[in-house]
Amino acid sequence: MAFWFVGLLLSSVLNPLKANVEGDALYALRRALHDPANVLQSWDPTLVNPCTWFHVTCDQDNRVTRLDLGNARLSGRLVPELGRLERLQYLELYKNQLTGNIPEELGKLSRLVSLDLYSNNLTGTIPPSLSKLASLRFLRLNRNRLTGRIPRELTQLKNLKIFEVSDNDLCGTIPTSGSFSKFSEKSFENNQRLKGPELIGSVSYVLACN
Repeated sequence: MAFWFVGLLLSSVLNPLKANVEGDALYALRRALHDPANVLQSWDPTLVNPCTWFHVTCDQDNRVTRLDLGNARLSGRLVPELGRLERLQYLELYKNQLTGNIPEELGKLSRLVSLDLYSNNLTGTIPPSLSKLASLRFLRLNRNRLTGRIPRELTQLKNLKIFEVSDNDLCGTIPTSGSFSKFSEKSFENNQRLKGPELIGSVSYVLACN
């Protein structure tokens, strides 16, 4: 009985602490964004946790599981603090005007199922750290300004069902191993420096990016 009480007490203490960490992470995102439509108006850092904020979904433990900010007229940058949302499953930030790099810290979101960043103005490379997202099923990065190669580490994502990187400025060759064996050419189109499919043992993918 004593162990049960101690466990309950610890849970009551730790969950608000986790909620505060997640609230701080989301508020860091808010500070990095320009929000002309005031869709983030309810994001008040003085609240105990962010579960009452609009566009944020939480589980029964008041941990953030979903962030829905697609087509919200937002501009600005993504922040590395997003990597603190340990239970996040859906990160929806498509059809905005986001700029800058995709933070490598997103690779810490071990429960992420869907990452939708398409139709923005994101630059830089695709972080190889995304290969750590073992639960990821949907990765949509199309219609941005991403450069560099498609990280070969992403072929390790066994659960990946949708991969979209069309309309960027990627280079190298298209991977064909692992989950990439089932993706069509449409997923990669309109990348003028991207060739494919990849030939095992070929140096062409190295030369194409130089």
